[in-house]
Amino acid sequence: MASFLRSRRARVTPGDVGMPPGLRRRTPGLRREEVAQLSGVGVTWYTWLEQGRPINASAQVLDAVARTLRLDPPEREHLYHLAEVPYAPVPEALVQSVGPEIQGIIDALAPRPAVVYNSRYDILAANPVYRDLFIIPVDACAPGPDNALWRLFTVREQDCPLLFRDKELPVMVATLRAAYGLHAGEPGWEDFIRRLSRASPLFTRLWESGDVAEPGRRVKVFRHEAVGELRMTSMSLSINGMPECRIVVYTPDDEETARRTAVLRNGATKNPAPR
Repeated sequence: MASFLRSRRARVTPGDVGMPPGLRRRTPGLRREEVAQLSGVGVTWYTWLEQGRPINASAQVLDAVARTLRLDPPEREHLYHLAEVPYAPVPEALVQSVGPEIQGIIDALAPRPAVVYNSRYDILAANPVYRDLFIIPVDACAPGPDNALWRLFTVREQDCPLLFRDKELPVMVATLRAAYGLHAGEPGWEDFIRRLSRASPLFTRLWESGDVAEPGRRVKVFRHEAVGELRMTSMSLSINGMPECRIVVYTPDDEETARRTAVLRNGATKNPAPR
């Protein structure tokens, strides 16, 4: 703890935090009393923290010290671990776009449908096979970012590309609620939940159940007007540098589905849009 905090203090100058440099300054960076003052804690308390004494530091105080020392997320997590305080990540703004490298990866996965979701199920990127498989009426598209939940909950049941939606949709809502815990109160999230609740009584009922789940492997059955039913195993893959985002790839679960999806490469066979 001592070496870590001393090294972080040394790299923050008084000028970085709006303080005069002063004369005959021997300490590189900030002094202990300056960190304490800027963090709103006592000098003795901060000294004991730096010495690793058992002082029962709270998350709020550690966050204040982290802000003063300008710690980045990995450093903040490291400070929590050194202080033996349960780490709580700071919620970040949801990613709303991907670079050409990620788009190239999911395009190369064809004929397997592939998509990039953030934790709210906004569709950040998709390959042509995914878009063909999930085609639905234009009036079911969400206002704002394209969103898989909005598509599935606002379309007529007979037009939904997912069979057994009574089993699949509850899992998706439970996954959404697990992510919502980090974003409760954020205007973008609250507005999305409010709008989808108004648009879908089914979503409202599932949301109010309070169930939570994590993304994971599932077998889903899709209907495609051109090739028939498709049994797909969904796999979620995290993306380094893109928190709360994942690539979801749908892999044929049996030989017949593999044969049928083979003709979907490059979108050569289209799923007719519902009328």
